[in-house]
Amino acid sequence: MVRVKLIVAYDGTNYCGWQIQKNGITVEEVLNRTLCELCRENIQVIGASRTDSGVHALGNVAVFDTESKIPPEKFSFALNQMLPDDIRIQESCEVAADFHPRFCDTIKTYEYQILNRRFDMPTKRLYTSFVYYPLDVEKMQQAAECLVGEHDFKSFCSSRTQVENTVRTITALEIDKTDDIISIRISGNGFLYNMVRIIVGTLMKVGLGIWQPECVEEILHAKDRSKAGPKAEAKGLTLVEIRYM
Repeated sequence: MVRVKLIVAYDGTNYCGWQIQKNGITVEEVLNRTLCELCRENIQVIGASRTDSGVHALGNVAVFDTESKIPPEKFSFALNQMLPDDIRIQESCEVAADFHPRFCDTIKTYEYQILNRRFDMPTKRLYTSFVYYPLDVEKMQQAAECLVGEHDFKSFCSSRTQVENTVRTITALEIDKTDDIISIRISGNGFLYNMVRIIVGTLMKVGLGIWQPECVEEILHAKDRSKAGPKAEAKGLTLVEIRYM
């Protein structure tokens, strides 16, 4: 028996997120089904990040145990011959039998993209959130500065979250604009349910001039979800990388 790690990239448009759901097909379900067919075993993958419906990934991580004779590094090639076009394995390798992708120290990096122009662009519609009113990127960056470091992010997580400890550490939060695309890249040791999308929705309100940058620090200290901005659309969000420490 060996444990194999996969680096998984996917376009989340057609999936109800990573984790198996009753209401539609998920990335985890497709991987399980494909691995069972390939290895002729009952295989259940364990994912590092349970991305939401419509969220994309360049580098999610999953592991599975198998008795297959396929060399671990060859699973990427074999699976990519069988998976749908919107899921691709970027790398596969053997890891220690006790390696668990969710219980290790990691730095996760997400990127949110906003299309900020007068009219929407059809070729960008699946991977960006469209905002026609000009956003003030400088004010958004000013507002974001207070979120870097270790804080209680209770104001920035969904009320449906089941975790008791809402303290997390954001190691970097950068905002820049190239042409008409605003990119918000955020890294940290872990994220609460909908945390990145709520942070983005809050920063958008600053960029629109509805709130001043200093309001974000007040929202952070309030520890009250109702004080923060709306949850940004899922389609603008991509899990870029999970780096193991």
